Amino acid sequence: MTYIVGLTGGIGSGKSTIANLFVELGVPIVDADIVAREVVEKGSPLLAQIAEHFGKSILTEVGELNRAELRKKVFADENEKNWLNHLLHPAIHERMLAQLNVQTAPYTLFVVPLLIENKLTTLCDRILVVDVKPETQLARASSRDHNNLQQIQAIMNAQVSREERLKWADDIISNDAKLPENLPHLKQKVLELHQFYLNESRKKNV
Repeated sequence: MTYIVGLTGGIGSGKSTIANLFVELGVPIVDADIVAREVVEKGSPLLAQIAEHFGKSILTEVGELNRAELRKKVFADENEKNWLNHLLHPAIHERMLAQLNVQTAPYTLFVVPLLIENKLTTLCDRILVVDVKPETQLARASSRDHNNLQQIQAIMNAQVSREERLKWADDIISNDAKLPENLPHLKQKVLELHQFYLNESRKKNV
């Protein structure tokens, strides 16, 4: 099986920026957010169950999932959040495993915001954490998603703390600095890690 590097970080940490830099180096990724969108795409059985549970207001005019509306409902009610997780997590987990199992590259980047929270660390050979200060998370997430600070803080509170996340880290990329000024530094760090992971994967497969 491919060597698996789990990439994680809190909301607004810049995981996608880092993941894209690995992709530019030819590294395949399995992205939990993409898989989560796939399992509830228009016409899927899981989307039908969500609409039945929450009502048709959870759908857009064209019949797709209204993510902003769903986020409001589940972060306002712990029971609703648990119901949704119970419905979606098995399907997401199954599809992610299937995607990891078909990888033939020396290593694969496994991009999961809730890698630690959902106990997926056991699938990983190495864990890379994108680390930022909480105030950076709030500023980035609010400007990117136009969510109010209260909702972003609720999402942060539902994730493990920065300190806990760093305890799990084998490797860390600090990403507080602003883009594009920080891009050369990030590219260099990713390139160094890329070479390291290639070497580690060779050791595993000897």
